This record gives sequence, structure tokens and C-alpha cells, in this order.
Amino acid sequence: MKPFYMLTKQEIFSELNTNENGISDEEAKRRLSEFGYNEFKERKTKSLFQRFLDQFKDFLVIILIVAALISGFVGEIADSIIILFVVILNAVLGVIQENKAEKSLSALKKMAAPLAVVIRNGISKEIPVREIVPGDIVVLEAGRFVPADLRLIEAVNLKIEESSLTGESVPVEKSSEALDNENISIGDRKNMAFMSSMVTYGRGKGVVVATGMKTEIGKIADMLSDVEEEKTPLQVKLEEAGKWMGITALVICAVMFLVGILRGQELFDMFMTSIALAVAAIPEGLPAVVTIVLAVGVQKMIKRNATIRKLPAVETLGCVTVICSDKTGTLTQNKMTVKEIFTVNGYADDILDAKKALIIANLCNDTKVVEENGKIVTLGDPTETALVDIALKAGIDKRELEKQYLRIDEIPFDSDRKLMTTFNRYEDKIEVNVKGAPDILLSKCKFILDNNAVREITNDDIERIKRANEEMAAKALRVLAVGYKNTNEVDINNAEKDLIFVALIGMIDPPREEAKDAVKKCKTAGIKPVMITGDHKTTAIAIAKELAILNSDEEAITGVELEKMSDEKLFNNVTRYSVYARVSPEHKVRIVEAWKKNGQIVAMTGDGVNDAPALKAANIGVAMGITGTDVAKEAADMILTDDNFATIVAAAEEGRTIYSNIKKSISYLLSCNIGEIVTLFVSTLLGWAEPLLPIHILWVNLVTDSLPALALGMEPAEEGVMKQPPRDPNEGIFSKGTGFRILIQGILIGALTLIAYRYGVNYGKKQGLSFEEYELIGRTMAFFTLSLSQLVHAYNNRYELKSVIASGIFKNRYLNLAVLISLFIQITVLSTPFLRRIFKVTLLNREQLVVVLLCSIAPLVVVEIAKLFRKK
Repeated sequence: MKPFYMLTKQEIFSELNTNENGISDEEAKRRLSEFGYNEFKERKTKSLFQRFLDQFKDFLVIILIVAALISGFVGEIADSIIILFVVILNAVLGVIQENKAEKSLSALKKMAAPLAVVIRNGISKEIPVREIVPGDIVVLEAGRFVPADLRLIEAVNLKIEESSLTGESVPVEKSSEALDNENISIGDRKNMAFMSSMVTYGRGKGVVVATGMKTEIGKIADMLSDVEEEKTPLQVKLEEAGKWMGITALVICAVMFLVGILRGQELFDMFMTSIALAVAAIPEGLPAVVTIVLAVGVQKMIKRNATIRKLPAVETLGCVTVICSDKTGTLTQNKMTVKEIFTVNGYADDILDAKKALIIANLCNDTKVVEENGKIVTLGDPTETALVDIALKAGIDKRELEKQYLRIDEIPFDSDRKLMTTFNRYEDKIEVNVKGAPDILLSKCKFILDNNAVREITNDDIERIKRANEEMAAKALRVLAVGYKNTNEVDINNAEKDLIFVALIGMIDPPREEAKDAVKKCKTAGIKPVMITGDHKTTAIAIAKELAILNSDEEAITGVELEKMSDEKLFNNVTRYSVYARVSPEHKVRIVEAWKKNGQIVAMTGDGVNDAPALKAANIGVAMGITGTDVAKEAADMILTDDNFATIVAAAEEGRTIYSNIKKSISYLLSCNIGEIVTLFVSTLLGWAEPLLPIHILWVNLVTDSLPALALGMEPAEEGVMKQPPRDPNEGIFSKGTGFRILIQGILIGALTLIAYRYGVNYGKKQGLSFEEYELIGRTMAFFTLSLSQLVHAYNNRYELKSVIASGIFKNRYLNLAVLISLFIQITVLSTPFLRRIFKVTLLNREQLVVVLLCSIAPLVVVEIAKLFRKK
């Protein structure tokens, strides 16, 4: 069967078994049971409890739970409680972030008007939108939403706003005539009206051809539910690191256990030592630290007008390589603006030079001018409001103008004549004011206004006007012509004859000024901006060139051309194109997927319903907060609260900084954990008693380490962060020597801890103390050396290559505060008898404290020397 837009009115009636009088109520009930309600099906969402359970699927978390259960089983209740507390806290944080459940489909449902006017049994009546069925005749009027997909059978000056669906900024003029081309994009189906679009002008009737999920917007809803959410690069890398750490921990535990048994040590003692090592190998604070650092990043983003809906999306911004942006309202102002006015004397340098043209354009205009909260607001068709806005700038107020030139009659615009005419009484005469399509109006002009004098129009004048019209059209301007004449009576039949040509007025939805700088910054940062729009190719190219998104017309392609491309061909050619015009929602998803298959991390910005599937398909979807539809916002990962394209660049900078800071935190935590592993593993191999107890390790991991790790996440952006290319998403956390440095630094911390331990043991032996007494001194020195050396080591992680001493060691006030708090906590443990008993430590003398301090400062000195050699 042919598409509905190719069928004649009678063919549609025959196909849908209906007529001008509509279907009967009985038939409507039957069809309702056949086709279902005119609404969207919602997919099932996970319950709060299911989301909570999902938090425990992580490999690291599972190992921690097992360790907690075993610790509890063997009587180490304190250790067990601390581990479980951390695991549950992390799960709660995860649920809180994910609890903003997907509401895309419910937002789509809200867009449908609650009531619609239909004709049934020849009688016009209002019915709930959900009860509309295929074959119903729907009556359309200005201000009403279109309740379903319709094939128009009557259109009188009908204009429908479809920007949220097609991306086109100007309301579309509709007709009821059949179209003869089968491959027509949604935006060019002039005889169709689509669900959720809005009638802005005129009236019409249409036959319902699709309802609910079968409508164009319903297909979008279906696409939204089909798109699977992907894990961010950081989540993937952390999972890999978690598995690696978990497996390593289990292997080391098994080796230690066997070595201990073979050496003849007690089974229970070795079991507890292995548990301690498992706890040491797993950075319990890591999930919480990453979550909190991301949350802090979210707060920073909010200050920069970017609201993050999904926490992991913060770091995804750091490796974005392509930004696929909608044009209307995102790169442009979503407001038609007069750019050029051409009179017989050339292009007007000053709008006052075209005063007569502006007077005509305002009199022949149905825009309403109102005051809201002390501000003048224009309401009406975007093209007409642009004419009123430019006149207001010139000091011409439509309200005052209409008092002087009282409208006494009019000939409304229609798509056949392509003209609008008003009759205005001015003093003792009637002025006929006309605006419309340049070629039509020019053909009806006998005279021309030349320097405020009227003379006959010449062929040379006509040629100049036509050339100017072509020049404006080439710049993608929407061009209107205005003319007038004076008469003594209202003569409808002869009103549009022998007119005086006044001017051509060219307008466009202009690019945002800040978008130009944003595009430039994107390119400097190695991010490719791509425009994807439902607008015409000429308009898209003009805007893209002004924004420097594309250099030549060959970089632009239309949806029709894209339709003919296979997925493989699109995959091979997607990097060639910077502009996609006249595209459908399905095309947007294909483009995003093609970029992703090329190994790119894609951000998609948009504001309309038509953008929602692509927003979900992209690695990070970015919706506009002011002009964006609820659907777009719910489908997005991030919302720009100022609708400023430049904000996404600021967000990308913040994303890069946050990822860098998370990497610093991870490097710090893992090097500290390796220090603990080295301490326990080497002491076991050498047959020493335990230098650290499980409670020491848990305390260091959860209290002493976590605060500095969080503070590292607060580091300000390093210089030149946006002059570097985006991070490779396949780049591991331990790439570029990071893993090696973590290992070496961890071994250093472990070695220093063992040195302090042996010093304490030997000191006690020399003093003739008992085994329990000198082990207590050694263990205390090991515990405090480990914790303090890790606090000092936090400063090493501020910069990868730069000397922290030369750059200002104490510049990060959050880190200074974290170190002071952690230091205070450690001193409290040492100086409080009650806590000393719990932690099984003792007071140290001055000599022992000096050794602890020297061992603790050593990591900073060694790493600074290493940085110096690496630079050279």
C-alpha cells in the first residue's frame, strides 16, 4: 500500500472505511478494542529493592561481603561490622543516584492534549484524546495540539509548529493535496499532521491514520525503550581493576596461607592473617571515594549551568571526541530575526532607512504585543514576530501604529496566493498593505518607492530585486516582500493589483554568539562538532559556515541521501560529514551509532522530542533546560540550564578535570593498599609476627586514606587541560606508566613500614622487653608509619610530572584540611588509653617518633627525585 500522504481524499476514506461525517460511536468502540487506546505503553521499571540489590553485583563488593562474613564467623565482629557498613553505604549512595528513574515515556504521554474535537455521525464533539481511533475525523484550530497522526483533508491557512518533532524552526504551511513522491521526510509531508505538534494558524480537518505507539512520536517512544544504556569508560575500567585486584588478593591470600602452614604456623593465625591481607588488597573506600568525587563534580557543574542527571556521565565528558548538536534552539536562538532589508536603493544600512517597509510589515501582521512583568513580549507566528521585534528596535510600536492606521478589512494569507493583505484607514484615505512571497508580490507591482518618491517600476528594478532575492535565499534567509497602495474604497477583487514595491525583508534563526566561541574551543580541544537538524540543507549549511562547523558544502548531507546509505557505507563515511540536514529521529540514532562504531565517544545535544532517542543512544545525552521538552530532558544524562551551547564545553573541561582527579585518588588509594600488602606478605614470608592487624588496615583504608583521596578529587583544573586531545576511552587507568608508578610507590610505603616495624622490635629486644611488649612497640610504629607516610604520599599524587614542592605543596586547601583531620585522628588513637586498647597499640618515646616521622616523609623526597629524573 502507498503511504497515506500519496493517497487522495477518497482513497483514504476507502482505505480507512470512513467519510466526511466520520465513523459512528459504535464503530469507534469496535476500533478501540482493535487498535487500543491512543497512548504510549510504559515499560516496567525496577523497584527500589531491585536497584539496591544491583549494587552488590560488583566483583570487589562480593569479595568484601565474603570477607565480612568470614570475619564475623571467626569472631572478629568489629572488622565484620566495619566492612558491611562501607558496602551498604556505597549501595545506598548508588541507589540515590539511580532513583531518578527514566520518565521518558510518561513525559511523552503528558504532551498529548487531554481533549480533541472529532466528527462522529456528522456531529462535532469533544472526546478524550486516548479514545481517538484510526478513521476518526479530527478538527484542527489554532492553539490546539494535534492528538494523533492525521492525513489532512482540509487546510485553510493552516500552519503547524513541528520543531519538537522535526527540528524545523518555522511553522509548516499545510495543504490537503496528495503528494507524488514516496521518499519524503517527515518535515516535507505537507498534507500530514503529527501527534504532539501544535496548530499555530488557520484551521483544518484530518483523518486519523495512526494512534498511540503507531504514530511518529510513538515510534520515538518505542526507540527510547529499545536503546540500552551503556556503562561509562570509568565504570568499565574500575570493573576491570576491581576484578584484577580481587583475583590478585585471592591468589596472594592462598599463597600466604600455604606458606604459613608449611612453616608450621597455627592454622587459625594464618587464616586471620589471610583475611587481613584480603582486606588490605581491596580498597574498601574506593567505590565511595569515586562516587563522592563524582558528586562533588556534579555540584561544580551546577555552578557552570550544567545539571547532571546520571552521576557517571561526569567523567564521560572528559573523553568526548564528537558533539552531535541539534541546530534549532541549541546552536541557534530559536527566534526568527530580521537580518537584511533591500530597497531599490540597495541594502539598508540602518533600519530607519526602511521605515516604510517596517510600517507595512507591522500593519499587515497578526502578532499580538503585550507587556509581561514590565517587559514587551510578542506573541504569534515566528516570522511575523520577527518583523514586530525589528520595528520595536527602530522605535515603531505596532500598538501605536494600529491606532493611527485602523484595520478595517483584510484578505488572510493562503498558500495559493502566498500573500496577506490588510486595509488600513489613515486620515481620509485607505492604505492597502501587502506582504508575501517576493516573486508573487513583485508580479503585482506597477510602481516602486524610491527615496520616499513613487515612480514606475522598470525592468532594471525588477532584475535588481530578483538578484537580491536570490542572494538572500543563498544565505538561507527566509525572504518576504512588502508593498502598498492608496485607495478610496475597500475593493477585495482589485486590492492586490498595481501595487507600489517597497522592500525585501530577509530573516533567519541566527546562531548564538557564544556558540561560535564554543565551536572554536571544541576544535582546540580535539572535539569535532557536528550539526544534525531537521531544517533545510541550505539553512543548515549557512548556519554551520557562520559557526565554522563546516568549510565546504560537500561536508553536508540530507536525510534522503542518508536513507540510501547502508550502515556499512555510513560507518566508512561518517567522519566526512559535519552537517546532516532534513533528518528524522531514526537517522539521528544511525549517525550517533556510526560515530560510536568508529571508536568515538559521542555527546548529543538537543531539545526536541525528535532528539530523545539519539540522546539515549549517545555516550552522553545533553538536553536544553529552557527550551527542551520533558522527553529530551528525561532521555538525557546532562541538562544545560542556560540552553547555552558553550556550557557543554565548560562541562567537558570539568569532566576532564574530574577524571584526572579520580585517577589521582585511585592511584593514591591503590599505592597505599599495595604498601599494606607488601608489609603483610613480606613479613609472613620472613616468618615475622603480624606487623599490622586487620583493624589497623581497615582503619587506615577507611579513615586515614579516604579523606585525602576525597581531597585529591577537589584539585582545580590543571593548566592547558582544554588544549590537549580527548582521552582515549580505551586507555586504562594504569596506562602510560601509572600502574608501574603505583606499584613502586606501594613497595616504597610497604618497605618503610617494615623498616619502622623492625626498628621497634629490635629496640624492644635491646631493652630486654618480653615478646608481647616489643611486638606491641613494633606494631605501633608500623601502624603509625603506614598511616602518616600515606598522608604525606597524598601530596605526591597532586601532579604526575610537576614537582609538588615547586608548584606550591599546600595550594590544595582541601587536602591540607584532610591531612590535618587524619593526623588529629591518629594522634587521638595514640594518646587515648581506651582507643589504644581497642587498636592494640602503645605510646611511643621521642626516638621512636623521630624514626616514624623520617620514614613517613621519605615517600615525598623519593618521588620528587624520581619526577626530576623523569622530566630530564
